[in-house]
Amino acid sequence: MKIYYNPKLKPLARKLRNNSTLAEILLWEEIKSDKMLGYCFLRQKPIGNFIVDFFCNKLKLVIEIDGDSHNEESFQKDMTRQHWLESIGLTVLRFDDIEVKKDMNNVLMSIEGWVRDYEESKGIFRE
Repeated sequence: MKIYYNPKLKPLARKLRNNSTLAEILLWEEIKSDKMLGYCFLRQKPIGNFIVDFFCNKLKLVIEIDGDSHNEESFQKDMTRQHWLESIGLTVLRFDDIEVKKDMNNVLMSIEGWVRDYEESKGIFRE
């Protein structure tokens, strides 16, 4: 499966990285530098015509944080984007902005649980 990179989105991705939300900053601090079981995550990664909050190529995993300003219209856009990402073979985990800020341990346990399930399904065993 090929992950399509749209170079036209690079300036916008850089702008989003420089203007991250508090929830994005908090989660990034926990998963950057291979902190999530040794996997490399990127933030504000262009994929196709979208920019995802966090992406791990090795796991084919996208992590999205839904802000507190999400209304019905933005929810529909998020679902359209998610369906497209899933159609190219990616998995999308979504977390609420408030959940990241108030219950980081649960968020990290959820991500770690998904990673361990993925590894088990692929026959990857840790010592």
